[in-house]
Amino acid sequence: MSGKVVSIFAGRATADLGAKIAEAYGAPLGKSSVTVFSDHEFQPSFDESIRGNHVFIVQSTIPPTDNLMELLLMIDAAKRASAHKIIAVIPYFGWARQDRKDQPRVSIGAKLVANLLVAAGVDRIITLDLHADQIQGFFDIPVDALYASTLFIDHIQKMRIDDLLIAAPDLGASKRASAYAKRLGCDLAICHKHRPRANVVDSMTLIGDVTDKNVIIVDDIIDTAGTIVKAGQLMMDNGAKSVRAFATHAVCSGPAMERLDNSVFSEVVVTDSIPLPAHSSKKINVVSTASLFADVIHRVESYASISSLFK
Repeated sequence: MSGKVVSIFAGRATADLGAKIAEAYGAPLGKSSVTVFSDHEFQPSFDESIRGNHVFIVQSTIPPTDNLMELLLMIDAAKRASAHKIIAVIPYFGWARQDRKDQPRVSIGAKLVANLLVAAGVDRIITLDLHADQIQGFFDIPVDALYASTLFIDHIQKMRIDDLLIAAPDLGASKRASAYAKRLGCDLAICHKHRPRANVVDSMTLIGDVTDKNVIIVDDIIDTAGTIVKAGQLMMDNGAKSVRAFATHAVCSGPAMERLDNSVFSEVVVTDSIPLPAHSSKKINVVSTASLFADVIHRVESYASISSLFK
Protein backbone atom coordinates (compact mmCIF):
# COMPACT_ATOMS: atom_id res chain seq x y z
CA MET A 1 0.00 0.00 0.00
CA SER A 2 3.02 2.27 0.18
CA GLY A 3 2.66 5.56 -1.68
CA LYS A 4 -1.06 5.95 -1.12
CA VAL A 5 -2.56 8.55 1.22
CA VAL A 6 -3.79 7.02 4.49
CA SER A 7 -7.01 8.43 5.93
CA ILE A 8 -8.20 7.37 9.40
CA PHE A 9 -11.84 7.90 10.37
CA ALA A 10 -13.87 6.88 13.40
CA GLY A 11 -17.48 5.95 13.93
CA ARG A 12 -19.41 7.43 16.83
CA ALA A 13 -19.08 4.33 19.03
CA THR A 14 -15.29 4.62 19.29
CA ALA A 15 -14.62 8.24 18.37
CA ASP A 16 -12.18 8.80 21.26
CA LEU A 17 -10.17 5.68 20.45
CA GLY A 18 -10.15 6.60 16.76
CA ALA A 19 -8.66 10.00 17.61
CA LYS A 20 -5.98 8.34 19.77
CA ILE A 21 -5.10 5.87 17.01
CA ALA A 22 -4.78 8.70 14.47
CA GLU A 23 -2.56 10.65 16.89
CA ALA A 24 -0.38 7.60 17.55
CA TYR A 25 -0.14 7.01 13.80
CA GLY A 26 0.87 10.63 13.24
CA ALA A 27 -2.05 11.85 11.14
CA PRO A 28 -5.12 13.96 11.86
CA LEU A 29 -8.39 12.10 12.33
CA GLY A 30 -10.44 12.41 9.16
CA LYS A 31 -13.53 14.58 9.15
CA SER A 32 -16.85 12.77 8.97
CA SER A 33 -20.37 13.43 10.15
CA VAL A 34 -23.68 11.66 10.63
CA THR A 35 -27.04 13.11 9.67
CA VAL A 36 -29.84 11.78 11.89
CA PHE A 37 -33.40 12.01 10.62
CA SER A 38 -36.53 12.42 12.72
CA ASP A 39 -37.35 8.70 12.51
CA HIS A 40 -33.82 7.92 13.86
CA GLU A 41 -32.55 6.73 10.49
CA PHE A 42 -29.05 8.09 9.95
CA GLN A 43 -26.61 8.70 7.11
CA PRO A 44 -22.82 8.91 7.65
CA SER A 45 -20.74 10.99 5.26
CA PHE A 46 -17.07 11.81 4.73
CA ASP A 47 -16.47 15.55 4.87
CA GLU A 48 -13.24 15.48 2.87
CA SER A 49 -12.04 13.82 -0.32
CA ILE A 50 -10.89 10.21 0.02
CA ARG A 51 -10.58 9.42 -3.68
CA GLY A 52 -7.72 6.96 -4.21
CA ASN A 53 -6.90 6.83 -0.48
CA HIS A 54 -6.43 3.90 1.85
CA VAL A 55 -9.29 4.48 4.29
CA PHE A 56 -9.18 3.00 7.80
CA ILE A 57 -12.51 3.14 9.63
CA VAL A 58 -12.39 2.60 13.41
CA GLN A 59 -15.63 1.31 14.93
CA SER A 60 -16.43 -1.32 17.55
CA THR A 61 -19.67 -3.15 16.82
CA ILE A 62 -20.99 -2.92 20.37
CA PRO A 63 -24.73 -2.69 21.09
CA PRO A 64 -26.93 -1.14 19.89
CA THR A 65 -26.97 -2.53 16.37
CA ASP A 66 -26.81 1.05 15.08
CA ASN A 67 -23.04 0.84 15.57
CA LEU A 68 -22.73 -2.11 13.20
CA MET A 69 -25.05 -0.40 10.73
CA GLU A 70 -23.02 2.81 10.93
CA LEU A 71 -19.82 0.88 10.11
CA LEU A 72 -21.51 -0.78 7.13
CA LEU A 73 -22.79 2.57 5.85
CA MET A 74 -19.35 4.18 6.26
CA ILE A 75 -17.76 1.34 4.28
CA ASP A 76 -20.38 1.77 1.55
CA ALA A 77 -19.86 5.54 1.51
CA ALA A 78 -16.08 5.09 1.20
CA LYS A 79 -16.52 2.65 -1.68
CA ARG A 80 -18.85 5.07 -3.49
CA ALA A 81 -16.37 7.91 -2.86
CA SER A 82 -13.71 5.95 -4.81
CA ALA A 83 -11.45 4.98 -1.91
CA HIS A 84 -8.67 2.72 -3.17
CA LYS A 85 -8.77 0.36 -0.19
CA ILE A 86 -11.17 0.20 2.76
CA ILE A 87 -9.94 -1.35 6.02
CA ALA A 88 -12.28 -1.77 8.97
CA VAL A 89 -10.54 -1.48 12.33
CA ILE A 90 -12.95 -3.24 14.71
CA PRO A 91 -11.45 -3.20 18.22
CA TYR A 92 -14.41 -5.19 19.55
CA PHE A 93 -16.04 -7.55 17.04
CA GLY A 94 -19.61 -7.90 18.30
CA TRP A 95 -21.80 -10.97 17.64
CA ALA A 96 -18.65 -13.10 17.96
CA ARG A 97 -20.26 -15.36 20.56
CA GLN A 98 -22.64 -16.56 17.84
CA ASP A 99 -19.94 -18.51 16.01
CA ARG A 100 -21.76 -21.86 15.56
CA LYS A 101 -25.13 -23.59 15.87
CA ASP A 102 -25.02 -24.78 19.47
CA GLN A 103 -28.74 -25.55 19.48
CA PRO A 104 -31.42 -26.10 16.81
CA ARG A 105 -32.93 -23.24 14.82
CA VAL A 106 -30.51 -20.46 15.77
CA SER A 107 -28.50 -18.10 13.61
CA ILE A 108 -24.73 -17.93 13.27
CA GLY A 109 -24.51 -14.20 13.85
CA ALA A 110 -20.74 -13.91 13.43
CA LYS A 111 -20.91 -15.39 9.93
CA LEU A 112 -23.78 -13.06 9.00
CA VAL A 113 -21.80 -10.02 10.18
CA ALA A 114 -18.79 -11.20 8.16
CA ASN A 115 -20.99 -11.49 5.05
CA LEU A 116 -22.43 -8.01 5.64
CA LEU A 117 -18.99 -6.42 5.97
CA VAL A 118 -17.73 -8.04 2.76
CA ALA A 119 -20.95 -7.16 0.92
CA ALA A 120 -20.56 -3.53 2.02
CA GLY A 121 -17.15 -3.44 0.31
CA VAL A 122 -14.48 -3.82 3.00
CA ASP A 123 -11.06 -5.05 1.80
CA ARG A 124 -9.47 -5.99 5.11
CA ILE A 125 -10.38 -6.43 8.79
CA ILE A 126 -8.20 -5.55 11.77
CA THR A 127 -9.63 -6.66 15.10
CA LEU A 128 -8.61 -7.60 18.65
CA ASP A 129 -9.12 -10.81 20.64
CA LEU A 130 -11.91 -12.46 18.68
CA HIS A 131 -14.10 -14.50 21.01
CA ALA A 132 -13.64 -17.47 18.66
CA ASP A 133 -10.55 -17.73 16.45
CA GLN A 134 -12.44 -19.63 13.76
CA ILE A 135 -14.33 -16.44 12.87
CA GLN A 136 -11.30 -15.50 10.77
CA GLY A 137 -12.34 -18.32 8.45
CA PHE A 138 -15.74 -16.69 7.90
CA PHE A 139 -14.02 -14.07 5.73
CA ASP A 140 -12.57 -14.44 2.23
CA ILE A 141 -10.52 -11.27 2.77
CA PRO A 142 -7.43 -10.71 4.98
CA VAL A 143 -8.16 -10.59 8.72
CA ASP A 144 -5.56 -9.39 11.22
CA ALA A 145 -6.84 -10.77 14.53
CA LEU A 146 -4.56 -9.20 17.13
CA TYR A 147 -4.12 -10.30 20.74
CA ALA A 148 -4.35 -8.08 23.82
CA SER A 149 -1.62 -10.23 25.36
CA THR A 150 0.77 -8.04 23.34
CA LEU A 151 -0.18 -5.26 25.77
CA PHE A 152 -1.18 -7.17 28.89
CA ILE A 153 1.92 -9.35 29.28
CA ASP A 154 4.17 -6.29 29.16
CA HIS A 155 1.89 -4.61 31.74
CA ILE A 156 2.02 -7.66 34.03
CA GLN A 157 5.80 -7.95 33.79
CA LYS A 158 6.20 -4.32 34.83
CA MET A 159 4.08 -5.03 37.94
CA ARG A 160 6.72 -7.53 39.19
CA ILE A 161 4.22 -9.69 41.09
CA ASP A 162 5.69 -12.40 43.32
CA ASP A 163 4.14 -15.90 43.47
CA LEU A 164 2.22 -15.22 40.29
CA LEU A 165 -0.35 -17.67 38.95
CA ILE A 166 -2.52 -17.28 35.84
CA ALA A 167 -6.08 -18.60 35.91
CA ALA A 168 -8.86 -19.16 33.40
CA PRO A 169 -12.43 -18.44 34.55
CA ASP A 170 -13.76 -21.29 32.37
CA LEU A 171 -12.57 -23.96 29.96
CA GLY A 172 -13.14 -21.65 26.99
CA ALA A 173 -10.45 -19.30 28.29
CA SER A 174 -7.96 -22.07 29.12
CA LYS A 175 -5.99 -21.78 25.86
CA ARG A 176 -5.55 -18.04 26.39
CA ALA A 177 -4.57 -18.49 30.04
CA SER A 178 -2.12 -21.25 29.15
CA ALA A 179 -0.38 -18.95 26.67
CA TYR A 180 -0.05 -16.24 29.35
CA ALA A 181 1.31 -18.74 31.91
CA LYS A 182 3.84 -20.10 29.43
CA ARG A 183 5.04 -16.64 28.45
CA LEU A 184 5.28 -15.48 32.08
CA GLY A 185 6.79 -18.74 33.33
CA CYS A 186 4.25 -19.39 36.05
CA ASP A 187 1.65 -21.96 37.10
CA LEU A 188 -1.87 -22.28 35.70
CA ALA A 189 -5.29 -22.92 37.24
CA ILE A 190 -8.61 -23.43 35.47
CA CYS A 191 -12.20 -23.05 36.62
CA HIS A 192 -14.82 -25.46 35.36
CA LYS A 193 -18.30 -23.93 35.39
CA HIS A 194 -21.79 -25.21 34.76
CA ARG A 195 -24.00 -22.68 33.00
CA PRO A 196 -27.70 -23.62 32.83
CA ARG A 197 -28.44 -20.68 30.53
CA ALA A 198 -26.75 -17.57 29.11
CA ASN A 199 -25.33 -15.11 31.70
CA VAL A 200 -26.08 -17.50 34.59
CA VAL A 201 -23.42 -19.60 36.35
CA ASP A 202 -24.79 -22.43 38.49
CA SER A 203 -21.62 -23.97 39.93
CA MET A 204 -17.84 -23.68 39.56
CA THR A 205 -14.99 -26.05 40.40
CA LEU A 206 -11.29 -25.15 40.65
CA ILE A 207 -8.64 -27.25 38.89
CA GLY A 208 -5.20 -26.44 40.30
CA ASP A 209 -3.57 -25.17 43.50
CA VAL A 210 -3.75 -21.42 44.18
CA THR A 211 -2.64 -21.50 47.80
CA ASP A 212 -0.49 -18.45 48.68
CA LYS A 213 -0.52 -17.30 45.05
CA ASN A 214 -1.17 -13.86 43.60
CA VAL A 215 -3.67 -14.80 40.92
CA ILE A 216 -4.43 -13.05 37.65
CA ILE A 217 -7.57 -14.26 35.88
CA VAL A 218 -7.47 -13.61 32.12
CA ASP A 219 -10.42 -13.55 29.73
CA ASP A 220 -11.50 -11.84 26.54
CA ILE A 221 -14.85 -10.41 27.68
CA ILE A 222 -16.42 -9.16 30.88
CA ASP A 223 -20.16 -9.06 30.18
CA THR A 224 -22.33 -9.27 33.29
CA ALA A 225 -19.16 -10.13 35.31
CA GLY A 226 -20.91 -13.12 36.90
CA THR A 227 -18.35 -15.71 35.79
CA ILE A 228 -15.18 -13.74 36.48
CA VAL A 229 -16.37 -12.48 39.89
CA LYS A 230 -17.36 -16.01 40.93
CA ALA A 231 -13.96 -17.28 39.74
CA GLY A 232 -12.19 -14.58 41.76
CA GLN A 233 -14.09 -15.53 44.91
CA LEU A 234 -13.26 -19.20 44.30
CA MET A 235 -9.55 -18.32 44.17
CA MET A 236 -9.69 -16.50 47.51
CA ASP A 237 -11.73 -19.30 49.09
CA ASN A 238 -8.98 -21.72 48.07
CA GLY A 239 -6.15 -19.79 49.68
CA ALA A 240 -5.02 -17.20 47.12
CA LYS A 241 -3.25 -14.13 48.54
CA SER A 242 -4.75 -11.73 45.98
CA VAL A 243 -6.76 -11.80 42.77
CA ARG A 244 -6.71 -9.48 39.77
CA ALA A 245 -8.64 -9.68 36.51
CA PHE A 246 -7.36 -8.87 33.01
CA ALA A 247 -9.98 -8.81 30.25
CA THR A 248 -9.78 -7.33 26.77
CA HIS A 249 -13.34 -6.16 26.21
CA ALA A 250 -15.29 -4.44 29.01
CA VAL A 251 -18.82 -5.03 27.72
CA CYS A 252 -20.01 -4.60 31.34
CA SER A 253 -23.74 -4.97 30.89
CA GLY A 254 -26.45 -5.16 33.54
CA PRO A 255 -25.06 -5.53 37.09
CA ALA A 256 -21.41 -5.82 35.98
CA MET A 257 -20.07 -2.62 37.54
CA GLU A 258 -21.74 -3.28 40.88
CA ARG A 259 -20.44 -6.84 40.89
CA LEU A 260 -16.90 -5.68 40.16
CA ASP A 261 -17.07 -3.04 42.88
CA ASN A 262 -18.17 -5.67 45.41
CA SER A 263 -15.73 -8.33 44.20
CA VAL A 264 -12.52 -9.62 45.76
CA PHE A 265 -10.46 -8.17 42.91
CA SER A 266 -7.77 -5.71 43.90
CA GLU A 267 -7.69 -4.50 40.28
CA VAL A 268 -9.53 -5.09 36.99
CA VAL A 269 -7.48 -4.25 33.89
CA VAL A 270 -9.24 -3.81 30.53
CA THR A 271 -8.53 -2.18 27.17
CA ASP A 272 -10.28 0.78 25.57
CA SER A 273 -11.77 -1.37 22.78
CA ILE A 274 -15.14 -0.43 24.28
CA PRO A 275 -15.71 2.99 25.86
CA LEU A 276 -16.47 2.73 29.56
CA PRO A 277 -19.59 4.38 31.00
CA ALA A 278 -19.20 7.58 32.99
CA HIS A 279 -19.81 5.74 36.26
CA SER A 280 -17.60 2.67 35.98
CA SER A 281 -16.12 0.55 38.75
CA LYS A 282 -13.37 2.24 40.74
CA LYS A 283 -11.34 -0.96 40.42
CA ILE A 284 -11.05 -0.69 36.63
CA ASN A 285 -7.80 0.45 35.02
CA VAL A 286 -7.56 0.90 31.25
CA VAL A 287 -4.67 -0.05 28.96
CA SER A 288 -4.90 1.79 25.65
CA THR A 289 -4.84 -0.10 22.35
CA ALA A 290 -4.12 3.04 20.30
CA SER A 291 -0.40 2.42 19.80
CA LEU A 292 -1.01 -1.23 18.87
CA PHE A 293 -3.56 -0.37 16.18
CA ALA A 294 -1.44 2.54 14.91
CA ASP A 295 1.54 0.19 14.60
CA VAL A 296 -0.53 -2.32 12.63
CA ILE A 297 -1.84 0.41 10.33
CA HIS A 298 1.77 1.45 9.62
CA ARG A 299 2.72 -2.16 8.87
CA VAL A 300 -0.31 -2.84 6.68
CA GLU A 301 0.23 0.40 4.77
CA SER A 302 3.89 -0.41 4.11
CA TYR A 303 3.43 -4.16 3.48
CA ALA A 304 5.55 -4.93 6.56
CA SER A 305 5.14 -8.15 8.55
CA ILE A 306 2.90 -8.14 11.61
CA SER A 307 3.78 -11.69 12.66
CA SER A 308 5.84 -10.44 15.62
CA LEU A 309 2.62 -9.14 17.18
CA PHE A 310 1.24 -12.70 17.38
CA LYS A 311 4.12 -14.14 19.40
